[in-house]
Amino acid sequence: MNKDDLHGYVPAIATPFNAAGEIMEDAFVDLFEFLISRGASCVCIAGDNGESWALSAAERGRLVRVAKDASKGRVPIMMGISAPTIDASLAYVRAAEENGADVLLSMPQTYVLKASDAELMARFEKVSAATDKPLVLYNSPRRMGFSLTIDQTETLLNNHNVIGIKESQRDFFYHTHLLARLGDKMSVMTGPCHYILPAFALGAKGFIATGPEFTELLPSDMAAVGTRAPDATYRKTHYQLTVLYELLMSVGTWPASFKAALNLIGQPAGVPRDPVLPATQADINTIKRCFDDLGIKYG
Repeated sequence: MNKDDLHGYVPAIATPFNAAGEIMEDAFVDLFEFLISRGASCVCIAGDNGESWALSAAERGRLVRVAKDASKGRVPIMMGISAPTIDASLAYVRAAEENGADVLLSMPQTYVLKASDAELMARFEKVSAATDKPLVLYNSPRRMGFSLTIDQTETLLNNHNVIGIKESQRDFFYHTHLLARLGDKMSVMTGPCHYILPAFALGAKGFIATGPEFTELLPSDMAAVGTRAPDATYRKTHYQLTVLYELLMSVGTWPASFKAALNLIGQPAGVPRDPVLPATQADINTIKRCFDDLGIKYG
């Protein structure tokens, strides 16, 4: 897999848990097929939506294997390997290798409120030494406690098997400079979904974002809409993405709202794993009102 293979709609799939905290594999396959029907070009296991913090290495590997079996070669499978410690990340790498993941998604050391340039580079040296799999960087200041600079991203790109980045900076100044400088050297995948259409116009290749699961426009059609002159479809889709992002990021503890929203549209997302509690009825009513305003159908 190379940078040209990383494009379009790359959803981070939810991990369906039952009330006992067990993974429901049949529901996972149903969700996988739903995402394929929405035009996924790759599916990410153990991302934020998948409650990566609650998944062991063995569980990640098992989900990759289930996804590979379900995919039957239709789409590549990405797996998240982000962790505070290098030992945990390397355990995830081994699980990905053993179960056939095609590409790895990695933040720097997560939940570390500061990382020096030397510490950052050392982390990726160790990851790269452990695998030949291509890497997609993940820049999420909210999760990491700091942000990659564009200089650091370029250094990592030049020194490792990096094919892209999931860019979750909420600063569009940053996105603009990143795309101008590195957009032709790596696949820049947008994170915040209200940036998806504007970023396509500036050279982004796709998105790993939460919200396109629910839009009227198929996510696989967003590249075409984002790279042509803005029209009514552009404006409607951008508005839906913006409001959905605001909704899902503000209701309950992540990803309770996301799972509740998926359940409402008939997709078996289950409930979050402990310690996150399921969405309350008040939260579900808030999601329903938003869906009503946006014209999103639900059961």
